[in-house]
Amino acid sequence: MGYIKEPKKIPLLLKLGIYIAEKQTGKIMEPARILSWYPKAAVSSGVLESLVTHEDSGISKRLLQLIRMQVSLLVNCRFCIDMNGNEFEKQNITREEIEALEGARSFAEVDSFSKEERVALIYVRDLTNTPAIDNTEAAYQMKIVFNERQFVIIATTMAQVNYWTRLIKGLGVPPAGFQTECSLNEKAGEHIEK
Repeated sequence: MGYIKEPKKIPLLLKLGIYIAEKQTGKIMEPARILSWYPKAAVSSGVLESLVTHEDSGISKRLLQLIRMQVSLLVNCRFCIDMNGNEFEKQNITREEIEALEGARSFAEVDSFSKEERVALIYVRDLTNTPAIDNTEAAYQMKIVFNERQFVIIATTMAQVNYWTRLIKGLGVPPAGFQTECSLNEKAGEHIEK
């Protein structure tokens, strides 16, 4: 359970949204339930979530998942690591690549990352770290590798996941159990205890 419990009475429209989210994920969505304390936050967060890009013809699902995993690991949000790292194998994300996302290796050391993935992950890392690094070189590389639409999708995906990771971590929401046999959560737990 998070730092606070969900309210005993949740407005009907929010209940409907929570029902749909839980039906889609098969998990109790504690963040949505807790946000019901402040319906404006619940509605705006729901709208934001509906706009997150999980699939686009111009950007691979793999790259979008790498971005979500990178932000989740950098912020060390256990719920987000659990959710965004779920079924990473389906996108052919390797343990070596995960080590790079965790900072144990450089992106350049991992041959399986494409040039586009390296450029996007450096950009995402620089903007997710606190304080955010004003890396004009990373932005310049993004403009070389991606068109304007792709650039916006990458930037908004990074920003949206940053919003969720920081909100969920701030509420103390534990993992929901998306991954049952993945060491990503164990690693996140180690970082928290240090």
